[in-house]
Formats: sequence, structure tokens, C-alpha cells
Amino acid sequence: MARLNWGGKMFFSSKTKMELSSIKLENSCCQHAALSAVIRMTGSIEIRGKDKLNLKIVSENADVIRYAFKIIKRLFNITPLLMMKKKRRLKKNNVYALVIESSDDSIKVLKDLKILHYTSDKGFHLHYGIDDSMVKNSCCKRAYLRGAFLGGGSITNPEKTYHLEFLCHNYKYASDLSILINSFGLKSKIVERKDYFVVYLKKSEQISHLLNVMGAHSSLLEMENIRVIKGVRNAVNRLVNCDTANLNKTINASMRQVENIKYIEQKIGLKKLSKPLREIAELRLQHPDVSLKELGEMLVPPISKSGVNHRLRKLDSIADDIKNSHN
Repeated sequence: MARLNWGGKMFFSSKTKMELSSIKLENSCCQHAALSAVIRMTGSIEIRGKDKLNLKIVSENADVIRYAFKIIKRLFNITPLLMMKKKRRLKKNNVYALVIESSDDSIKVLKDLKILHYTSDKGFHLHYGIDDSMVKNSCCKRAYLRGAFLGGGSITNPEKTYHLEFLCHNYKYASDLSILINSFGLKSKIVERKDYFVVYLKKSEQISHLLNVMGAHSSLLEMENIRVIKGVRNAVNRLVNCDTANLNKTINASMRQVENIKYIEQKIGLKKLSKPLREIAELRLQHPDVSLKELGEMLVPPISKSGVNHRLRKLDSIADDIKNSHN
């Protein structure tokens, strides 16, 4: 597979579709599965009068249209009409369309892809789910999911959030697609959104797994790199927040200690204290911003952090007793 250029401002979803569309499908069964999915997601049947119909595939993504064109040409020896309409409003993307104008060709494609069925009692009718024959092999299941994503899938930029979805036109198809996704050990869910049914995954591990199933390995690596960077960033933020909290706690404790020592000095004088308490009180007044460990190292002989803490708590207690005696 050719190396993809991932520079510029292309959306992560478009990058993924570009990668998937570049994967060559050697087996005819996989080509049928992928094309069937693309048409089910983004195709339509246009009635052009009595017994006349066109098959149209529409997408804003040129890679998807190119992908479908190649498979139609390879499988059915049909050259669809390629059209492009430029959107003028709000500088939106171009819209591309593939059209099979021949009714016979359209019906043949739809029948072979198990989208259009024929029975003697009903005649021609649409099959709204996924025909089992399209996904009988593991390779076909993967190809089908690849085609479904190309036709109606999207994935958000993992730097912002984790969300992958397929936009389906009816509940039966959404249900079959969800079952197919979940056959790979995933847990996709369905939600109704306006006139559509959305099959989605939200957990990063699940999305990574599905990208691997579809063969979007470059997208998978890019997403994993982003996940690692986000994980490191979050860990650093937690450490910074923890350090900040500890610093605030130390500062608040020091301010309280200095306030209590000054109160004792004002009311009874530090000379009334025992030598150990007087020494630590004087050191705290001289060095209000140092840690308990550093205070302990300044004494002669040095004492431990717990020893300093014990003396300072004793000073707090003396200050409280003086305050209570004056109330």
C-alpha cells in the first residue's frame, strides 16, 4: 500500500476513508461485500418512468466515489456516469455522484449485491437488512464494514473526543450492522437521530479495535499515538494539580503556625516556652516558607520531620488554650 500523506488540515475521518479506499480487494466476494455496503449507505434508486430506474451513488468524498467506480467497473464491466456538483453556499465541499443509467445494469448490480430481491409472489423488492451471503466469510465481514464506513461512517478527531458512528437509513439495517460489528467482540449501540439510526462506538479501545478490523492501520497508529500523548498530558496535569494542592496545604499550615506563634509571643512571650518549643517557634518565624523537613535540619542537633510537626502542633495547642482562657 502506498504511503499516505497525512499533512494539512484534512479531518481525521477523511484521512481514514482515504486509507480504507486505498486497500485493494483481491477476492470477488470481498468486492461484492464492500460495494454492497457502500450502496446501502449512500446509494439511491431513481425511478425514471415505467420500468425504468437508475442507480445513483452520492458522496462528498471523492475517494469513496473513486473506490465504488473501480469495483463496479471490475465486477460488472460497467462504466458509470461520473458527475460533480459544486456547492456554492458556505464554501461547502463538492458533491460527487456515480450513476448507472441503464435499468438492466442497475437491476443486475442490485440483485448481485443482494439489495434487490425477486420472488414470484412479490416481484422485485428491497432487502432492508444485510444479506447473510454478503458476509459469510471473515474477510467479507471486514470488507463490508470497510464499505459501510466509506459510505456512511465518520470518526471524530481523537485529540478532542472518541466517537465513531455509521449513519443508517432504517432500523433493520442499523440492527444488522450493529450485530456484524459486535461479531468481532465489540459493543456497538444504536440511537435514533432525526430520520436516521446511528450505530456508534464511544470507547477508545473499541474504536481502535474496529479500525484494526477494517484495516485502517495508519489511522489506528495515529489514534494510539494521540491516546499516549493525551495520557501523558493528563498524568502530568494530575501531578501538577497534586503538587499545587500540597503546596497550598503547606502554605496554609505555615501561615497558621506563624499566626499562632505570634499570638503566643504577644500574650505570654516565647521565653515562657520550653527550650525545644521556643527554638522551633523562633525558626518558624524566621523561615515561614520552608518545609518541616528543612526546619528540622536547621536545629542542633537536627530532628525529623515528624518531630518538627509534633512541636508545631504543641504550639498550636498552647495558642488554642490561651484563646480559650481569654474567652
